[in-house]
Amino acid sequence: MGRKKKSLHDYAAEFCDLSVKRHIVEKKEGGEIRDLVEILYCKSCEIPMSVRRDRILEHLASARHYRNKRLEKHTSARLHATTLLMSPPVDFAAGMSVLDQSVLPQSSSFVFRPNPCPTSFSNNIPFPVSHHQNMISFRTSVSNSTTNTVTIRHDMATSNFPSGSSPPFNGLQVLDHSHSSRPGGQRHIVPETSNDVVSNVTEGRYGDGGLMGGCIGLALFGICSGNRALFKSIEEESGCCLLYIVEDCIQDLECAFSADILANTRVVRGQDVDIVLNDQRVSGIIICSLAEEGSEIVLDALRAGKGVFCEKLLSLDKQMAESCFDEAARCGKPLVCGLYKRFDPAVQFLYKKVHNKALGRIQRIVSVSRTYPSPSLSYIKKTGGIFYDGVVHDLDTVCWLLGENAPDTIFSLGHAFCQEIAALQDADTVLVSMKFASGAIVTLDVSQHCTRSSDQRLEVHGSEGTLKMDNQNVLGITEQGTPRPVCSHLHYDRYKDAYRELLKHFLKTLKGKEQPFITKENFLWTIQVAAAVEQSWRNGSAVDLRNEALDGTVIKTEVP
Repeated sequence: MGRKKKSLHDYAAEFCDLSVKRHIVEKKEGGEIRDLVEILYCKSCEIPMSVRRDRILEHLASARHYRNKRLEKHTSARLHATTLLMSPPVDFAAGMSVLDQSVLPQSSSFVFRPNPCPTSFSNNIPFPVSHHQNMISFRTSVSNSTTNTVTIRHDMATSNFPSGSSPPFNGLQVLDHSHSSRPGGQRHIVPETSNDVVSNVTEGRYGDGGLMGGCIGLALFGICSGNRALFKSIEEESGCCLLYIVEDCIQDLECAFSADILANTRVVRGQDVDIVLNDQRVSGIIICSLAEEGSEIVLDALRAGKGVFCEKLLSLDKQMAESCFDEAARCGKPLVCGLYKRFDPAVQFLYKKVHNKALGRIQRIVSVSRTYPSPSLSYIKKTGGIFYDGVVHDLDTVCWLLGENAPDTIFSLGHAFCQEIAALQDADTVLVSMKFASGAIVTLDVSQHCTRSSDQRLEVHGSEGTLKMDNQNVLGITEQGTPRPVCSHLHYDRYKDAYRELLKHFLKTLKGKEQPFITKENFLWTIQVAAAVEQSWRNGSAVDLRNEALDGTVIKTEVP
């Protein structure tokens, strides 16, 4: 025997947002019903549904359904706020037997639904209350053609009351979703292009009228390519709240953020990006998408009046990178680039010492940057390789320390020890030597291979002293030749403070307290020097930049 075909009522029982509606097709002369047609429809959107499971799931996951469902709940709550004051107390301990039988018939079925982040209302803008609530819903059949849904919201913070007694009166709300808040029984349904979006938000960062003073609403693009240190900084920063995550690969969300953050953040797909850009609560956009994909999002966000923090390089195309900075200047919005090593506290300490002349004239800088764990092959393909994902950050750091845009002469050697990297015509280990106009000689040792723990060191030698930044770990122990690492240090753990300071810098630019630390000229020079390093490696010869202007359309060297 084959599997029994599901009826409309089976789908309505499985999905609480759906219901079966009856339509009279024809009546006899005496008014007796001759024929009825049942239609499966969405209660929130008031549209008929196709009796296919895939179509139903697609609709219930759409932004349109989300907005209409939230709006239905909010308008119903406002409409029946006065009902609460006139309703008798409900005795939960007695099985809710004191409810009016017209409201709760004997045939009602109960469904318990947790509501971890309920909303209150002030000036039509939601904000979370400081306690947890649970919702108990039951459906009542009033007639053959209508279905009412009554939701009782019970305040769990006041549920510790003696058996047989009623809970405090202000801990209960009865919301009747069957009624309409508009004349003629018609609810206001949000169209697909509407900007009426309501999102749950993190507790403690909101007040009457929306975001609390000083708390900045953010949206994040591109979880898959982002850095865990940045995600952790967003969670811990009290001056901001993550309102949206834009990501198509939602299976990666749990690895990036805690359950508390995900429970209070709206997740939308890339096709619904307009929802985010049109939300006036969002002041800043954090883009973790890869360069060529992210540059388009940067332009759209700036034109929507949002400040932008681009964790990756803006673009490897000079004209596109310039367009992003020019658009930011035209819109009067900050554009912050994610050259994160400048913001490391140890590097900033070295910068102050160098520019206070504590070390005298700088003669030599040695930088070692070996990443652990190694990036995946797919990630390397998309980021432009070691020169534009690893070397570029160390170039920015040493040029910033010396106060010079670019070196006079560059020579680099490199090799691909990994066969898959060699197939991409890229290197995984690079040694770069540079000489600057000041006479300083700089050596960069960059590798994507590092055993057991990330290796990040920096030495600055001057005529009057030397400062060294060694590897850091929580134990403060230096190891040599041990069979197992005393404290394995991952790359994003090493630079978690740098990402925290970079995020704070971005928030200050949104408030107008600081200007973006990395200017258009800084960024363009840095990636052009990275291109010269790659060119030297491919050609096997030194590159002289003394007579070079800031030029070149496509900065990255193309492999023939």
